[in-house]
Amino acid sequence: MDVFGQFLDSLDGMLGGAVWFPYVLLGVGLFFTIYLKFPQIRYFKHACKVVSGKFDKKDTEGDTTHFQALATALSGTVGTGNIGGVALAISIGGPAALFWMWMTAFFGMTTKFVEVTLSHKYREKTEDGTMSGGPMYYMDKRLNMKWLAVLFAVATVISSFGTGSLPQINNIAQGMEATFGFAPMATGAVLSVLLALVILGGIKRIAAITSRVVPLMAAIYIIGALAVIFYNAENIGPSFASIFMDAFTGSAAAGGFLGASFAYAFNKGVNRGLFSNEAGQGSAPIAHASAKADEPVSEGIVSILEPFIDTIIICTLTGLVILSSGVWNEKFETHFERSSMSIVKGDYSETNEEQRSQLYNYLNGNNSSIELFNGNIDVVNGVATSSGYTVINSRSIAEDVRYGITEKHKYTGIVEVKDGMPTDDSISLMGKSLVHSAELTTKAFKRGYFGDSGQYIVSIGLLLFAFSTAIAWSYYGDRAMIYLLGHRSVMPYRVFYVAAFFWASFADTTLVWKLAAVAIVVMTLPNLLGIMLLRKEMKQSVDDYWVKFKKDNEK
Repeated sequence: MDVFGQFLDSLDGMLGGAVWFPYVLLGVGLFFTIYLKFPQIRYFKHACKVVSGKFDKKDTEGDTTHFQALATALSGTVGTGNIGGVALAISIGGPAALFWMWMTAFFGMTTKFVEVTLSHKYREKTEDGTMSGGPMYYMDKRLNMKWLAVLFAVATVISSFGTGSLPQINNIAQGMEATFGFAPMATGAVLSVLLALVILGGIKRIAAITSRVVPLMAAIYIIGALAVIFYNAENIGPSFASIFMDAFTGSAAAGGFLGASFAYAFNKGVNRGLFSNEAGQGSAPIAHASAKADEPVSEGIVSILEPFIDTIIICTLTGLVILSSGVWNEKFETHFERSSMSIVKGDYSETNEEQRSQLYNYLNGNNSSIELFNGNIDVVNGVATSSGYTVINSRSIAEDVRYGITEKHKYTGIVEVKDGMPTDDSISLMGKSLVHSAELTTKAFKRGYFGDSGQYIVSIGLLLFAFSTAIAWSYYGDRAMIYLLGHRSVMPYRVFYVAAFFWASFADTTLVWKLAAVAIVVMTLPNLLGIMLLRKEMKQSVDDYWVKFKKDNEK
């Protein structure tokens, strides 16, 4: 498994983690923004009218209303990325990463408009009378690229587990255990039953549930976030300043944060933006294909609202909570995850400018003389008695490091370290360092008007966000299965989806996250290629829509 995990890391490094990927993603959005003359601005007001049902017609083919399709798509995008993903981007790239999340969302509004329009245009009616659509249909029916459509559909099925199911319940279970003391398996069992009750009812039940859950979860989270932001009102201005000032230079070192280069802030901001709003990935068009609309462009216009709500509003609130509260560059007592930790050779200090500069270069992939530690660490009752090394965790120098199976079971003996990592993964390291992901967001929510009770807003938000994401992605997966193997494959897929959901509540899903990172890019690149090939058709469709719209409204 370690070897397979390393292979996936290498593959991700050549794809989503590569230097060129953010430029491709933003470049396509920028191209369509100019090519279609800033539709995310010009059509925004019209999008609000369409989603309100003002232009709805009776007896239009489809399974859901415009609002239900938007809610379903939002439930798939508004998830752990809005709570933990923003925090991860800031912890890695600093405040500047949030700026690039905004850019991804702004240009992503146009990308979403294009991919949804084309996917809705080439949707099909299935054997049971429901609609099935998505990029695989226009790739097959319009571009005659069956192989590309199959590749996209397979990646969608993998992502339904790696993005929408397994990591979501794993985060929920961990959050429920940390906050309320619920056993992960118990949480998984209860939510698996609820998930089955929802998704076995198909898109109409999914749409009915998400159209109620999405507004509720957004309201709860926004209230909690504003309670922190206004409590730290004096830091709002400096927070915005740090986002913009470092956007093109990278985030400077501050507190325990050792600094991030422009390349790191840019890459992580764009990648987290994609993970958050999925613009260009091709997932949301599957939900929008179910909408009752005889004009594909109208549904594409509705989708413009998605990245705005998901990233411009919700992710910005999370970012301001983290920055204004000041927790992003503070060290907290935490368990060190192997994926966030490394042990380097030598004794380093944050107060030494030269050593800090060396660590900056090491963490940002620049030329550095720092080497990973290889050797033994002598430990007595959880505390190291040897020196000559430094533990780095979450891009900070760890302090008060302890070794043990748990906090109560402290380790005594020799810890063998190879290539900067203990060879015995049963020995955990804990101490003070920066934190990331949902843990960082939780720390921030405690520094508001609700005090320590603010952590419950994160837990409830994480529960609702992640569970609704699992619901939406089950639909994406079953539409992909219909394309690949036909309608009969849907029920076995759903059963397996629920079973895997339960298993992941108490299992290690690190490998699944890595697989999902690759699958997301395998979905995104074919979709971006497809919409670029159909750019002229898209422009003509938009022009035709407005001509027809004006005629209809003159009557």
